Amino acid sequence: MANSWNIPSWLEKEVRARDKNCVYCGTAFTTAKISKKTCASWEHIINDAKIITRENIALCFCSCNASKGQKQLSEWLLSKYCVDRQITRESVAPIIQQALANGL
Repeated sequence: MANSWNIPSWLEKEVRARDKNCVYCGTAFTTAKISKKTCASWEHIINDAKIITRENIALCFCSCNASKGQKQLSEWLLSKYCVDRQITRESVAPIIQQALANGL
């Protein structure tokens, strides 16, 4: 059974176990009741909803996801949003570092 983003339940479970904090800023998630900006949202690292793999699906803050939008990772990391929050190639989660190593 897949969720509303077509992520199969086995993959959702795996990603939730891996991504306890935002894969971009590294901060722990809150519930949506506390803040919509800091609750977990599904992220397609490569902006293609058809690529549903453990290498492309991650959990991040809604605010980080909204800031990244359709930008490529390498481009987004240079943005004011990332600079202000000290989000760098070195500070992101291993899953994101791997995507960057693959040229994203």
